[in-house]
Amino acid sequence: MKKEDCILFSGGIKGAEAEFGANAERFGIEEVNFTFEGHSIIRKRGLRVLNKDELKNGDVSLEYISRLMNRRYTESPTFRKILQTIWYQINSGREIYVVGEILEDKTVKGGTGWGAEFAKLCNKPLHVFDQKRNSWFVWKQMEWVECKGGDEPVISHVHFTGTGTRFLEENGKRAVAELFKRTFA
Repeated sequence: MKKEDCILFSGGIKGAEAEFGANAERFGIEEVNFTFEGHSIIRKRGLRVLNKDELKNGDVSLEYISRLMNRRYTESPTFRKILQTIWYQINSGREIYVVGEILEDKTVKGGTGWGAEFAKLCNKPLHVFDQKRNSWFVWKQMEWVECKGGDEPVISHVHFTGTGTRFLEENGKRAVAELFKRTFA
């Protein structure tokens, strides 16, 4: 796999997505950041502003997501658009990398959780760096399996997605940097 053939799909917001983007740029990886008019983002490189009709393609029932995720979500138009852009991120990547926190019910905390659940539904390879546990996990059928002893993920597909929490901690930054280093250095 040549890095000049690779594309990172993300959302460009502060935190994990901005960190994925900064690392992509550092290693010469193309990036596409899905957003919508009026959304506050950090990464401007590879910006892809989705119009009203495109956003509708990623629309999903908030009731369905709430049941799937075992929690209630706000019904604000902005939150719906965020979920719609996450649909584009997950749909575009062939492997999904997330920074966040895995909860006891096996979902990932926050809006990021929808991206992880959608990746599961699409049967895409899914890795989550859990900042609280300071470790990478991979989704295997119905369980999260911790990556141990040099078993950390390596990006293996030219089209991959990097997303996650807005509240990125130092270990999350390090995890993203090391993922890129293992793959592209």
